[in-house]
Amino acid sequence: MACEEYQRTFGGSTEGAVSRSERAENACFEIHRTQILTKQASEKLSKPVGSYVTIKTCDLPFDAHSDAFAQRVEVIAGEILSLCKERRSVLVAGLGNEKITPDAIGALCARGIFATRHIKQFAGEIYSAQLTEVSALHTGVIGQTGVEAADIVKAVCAQVRPDIVIAVDALACCDAHSLGCTIQLTDTGISPGSGVENSRKELSRATLGVPCIAIGIPTVIDCEAGGQTMMVTPRNIDSLVQNGARYISCAINRAFQPSLTLDELMSLV
Repeated sequence: MACEEYQRTFGGSTEGAVSRSERAENACFEIHRTQILTKQASEKLSKPVGSYVTIKTCDLPFDAHSDAFAQRVEVIAGEILSLCKERRSVLVAGLGNEKITPDAIGALCARGIFATRHIKQFAGEIYSAQLTEVSALHTGVIGQTGVEAADIVKAVCAQVRPDIVIAVDALACCDAHSLGCTIQLTDTGISPGSGVENSRKELSRATLGVPCIAIGIPTVIDCEAGGQTMMVTPRNIDSLVQNGARYISCAINRAFQPSLTLDELMSLV
């Protein structure tokens, strides 16, 4: 994650990169904003030049039944909008393998998106100008489909011609306290699988032809035991993934359909 790499690489220095933190008290969130400004800093951090927003709960992991759920969704939605310039048409791409729980966030998120593109096309009489045109898909992984996720998204982009792509995927982290309670957003896109050394083709403006916002929650962490490096996931990963996906999908829905309440959106998906 960008904030972890920044602290580990730069510490208090800001050479080529800047970072600041704030609190959203009503949502009990800590928000860390990191900007990588130069090629040199990008190489040191192994992250593309761009903006990174890390949102972390101040107490427990994400819980869709929390009293602060609605407030937290609004904060995340606001951060999504801050990274999106053009947003008349949006494609949400859920990445990962739904058969493997720590990798299922993208698939679960895609299921929770309120898709509206078909309403505009086939039921124009009920389509509201207040609705943003949204499409959603789950790409699966190359081992299931034989096709790179980036190639699938690129092909769909050529057909639906979105203004922006939002890619949702599971992440890896270095700090166990980030598991299931942190969301990272970035305007640099994503290379699926890079956190577990299985990097595939990237999804970015360069490869898709439109801006790509990446959103993810860390579900695994590096761990060494017996001289071997392992990827470890929490015992309660099922609930962490389900709750995390709910937060992201609800935040995306609120970001792009502000004329509908959270309750209305949840009843529509």
